[in-house]
Parts: sequence; structure tokens; C-alpha cells
Amino acid sequence: MKKISLDNFTRGWLVGDFEPSLLKTKEIEVAIQTYNKGDEEPQHFHKKGTEISLMVSGSASFNDQVLNEGEGLIIYPNQSNIFKAVTDCKVLVIKYPSQPNDKFLGIPND
Repeated sequence: MKKISLDNFTRGWLVGDFEPSLLKTKEIEVAIQTYNKGDEEPQHFHKKGTEISLMVSGSASFNDQVLNEGEGLIIYPNQSNIFKAVTDCKVLVIKYPSQPNDKFLGIPND
């Protein structure tokens, strides 16, 4: 057994093709991210990755659609998203494949 702490990982990212990582793999990325009420992420999209976001606790809006604890959504490649924490919250994020440089600000050019 080995004890770990989320504090030792960049923004809660635990698994993926980056360091530090509990499991270094190109197949998938996994994070548990913690936000305070009012925190925001800028509008962004992934060209190749599909991202699944599941609310572990609290609530947040994704493109103005509010999700509460136990709810989630799938964001497909080239779909942009704006994230805002409605309350203090935790989000489980699963993205595949793991491509750390596949994040672009704004709206995709189709």
C-alpha cells in the first residue's frame, strides 16, 4: 500500500500521459477537481479528446446547464464548454485519449 494525497497532483489530475501521475498512460486522463463557488474555467474545447464530467458534490454549470451531485455530461471533440462553479464542488473528470496539449481556448473553427 502507498498513501497518496490529491495535493501532490496538478489540479487534481491523477492518471494520464503527464507527470506527476499515479498511472502514466496515453489511453485516458482522470482527475478529481475541487472548485470554490464562483470559480470559472475559460471557454475551451478539445480537438481529439472526449471528456466526461461527473459532479461528485455540489453543483456547477457547463455552458449554462446546471449539473448537481450525481449528474454528469459528455463533451465530444470540437464542442466548446464554459465551466462555472455554482457552489463549492468536486468534479470527476475522465478524458480520453490522454493528450495533455489537446486543450484550446475559445470556439473551434469548423
